[in-house]
Amino acid sequence: MTSSAPGRLSRDELVGLIERGEIDTVMLAMTDMYGRLQGKRLDASFFVEELVHGAVEGCSYLLTSDVDMRTLDGFALTSWERGYGDLAFRGDFSTIRRVPWHEKTAIIFADVETVDGRPVAPSPRQILKQQVARLAQHNWHGFTGTELEFIVFHDTYEDAWKNGYRDLTPVNLYNVDYSLQGTSRVEPLLGRIRRSMRAAGMVVESLKGECNFGQHEIAFKYDQLVDKCDEHGLFKLGAKEIAAQEGYSLTFMAKYDQREGNSCHIHLSLRDDEGRPVFAGSGEHGFSPVFEHFLAGQLAYARELSLFLAPNINSYKRFVEGSFAPTALLWGMDNRTCAFRVVGHGESIRVECRIPGGDVNQYLAVSALVAAGLRGVRESLELPAAFEGNAYTADAPRVPTSLQEALSLFDASVVAREAFSDEVVDHYVHAARSEVAAYGAAVTDWERYRGFERL
Repeated sequence: MTSSAPGRLSRDELVGLIERGEIDTVMLAMTDMYGRLQGKRLDASFFVEELVHGAVEGCSYLLTSDVDMRTLDGFALTSWERGYGDLAFRGDFSTIRRVPWHEKTAIIFADVETVDGRPVAPSPRQILKQQVARLAQHNWHGFTGTELEFIVFHDTYEDAWKNGYRDLTPVNLYNVDYSLQGTSRVEPLLGRIRRSMRAAGMVVESLKGECNFGQHEIAFKYDQLVDKCDEHGLFKLGAKEIAAQEGYSLTFMAKYDQREGNSCHIHLSLRDDEGRPVFAGSGEHGFSPVFEHFLAGQLAYARELSLFLAPNINSYKRFVEGSFAPTALLWGMDNRTCAFRVVGHGESIRVECRIPGGDVNQYLAVSALVAAGLRGVRESLELPAAFEGNAYTADAPRVPTSLQEALSLFDASVVAREAFSDEVVDHYVHAARSEVAAYGAAVTDWERYRGFERL
């Protein structure tokens, strides 16, 4: 068995590289609630001798902690009373990739199981696999592309931390959207990131500048749902690590400052078992009936599934009128003011969801879009007419304005509970409630500046 693309490795190829001394480190990575890769670096010789057919164990708190890795009470999965035992990270050997920004290193993505081999439902990769299985019941296969924006700074991560993330220097001091001159200022860094991702098995499409100062986007070719979400996670990890190696820092947070936020536009389409496009048809705009129902479902249920599309406190600060982040739950043909933008022609026709920011957990967001679309198909929902004009001023349902609103909608959602299970919904609602509580207890710079002297 051989791999299908440069940078991708089969199990046999990995073992051969290890035996020849060309790989000495294997990263086994699971994905936590925030879309981050967590796991262990394994000695490659030990991996071949002991683990090539097995799993690595790790603390269950990886799926029940906050961003700071603080343990949170109240989860059904684990607790102090249950002793925070181990979960098993079982490598998916179809996912092996080189990690070229580290010497002699490969990575394997893992599914999360209990130590006796049962899938752990709240694991993001497991949630997406469940939705892939639901698509398969219709003989459909999903394809997605995730377009991630990020802001690059001349400051190191350590200096940014010490300065409280204030007064950082972006690599561009003006809007470089589509500017070849502006992107050339940081091409040594961005070029290394592009080349490294290609060497890790990703198909790089393009690089462009964006609107905020120091903001850029690298686009990669679409792929099947789980593969693309794995790739998304590796890209975020690698971009940060390469930036650190080069003395820069970069952020994917949804809203870094009062200018434009970082988006993660998600493109989605379906094909059948013969590879034929499911969304293309003879209806208006070249839509098939399935696409009309699928898109109608995404429109109808985006509000109540928004916790998976915008999962953090900061996510909701990005939804500002006139910022290219959507506020109205409308769809349009190539209309960037709408939450759902239909693009492509003929067999390439697809929907772009513009709700998520760069902070999104990619597995959960794609899962939500598939679940909403399948619900629309199940209910044969009628697709409203395409919106034309400025959706920011339209009389239409809006994207939730806070994490508190989103978690309440998600908690009460029959669609979410049927698609993901009560266990999953309760798990992520509890995590979101904990985050809202932590934010409510924090005293911010904004409060100090307004109140220290003048109140």
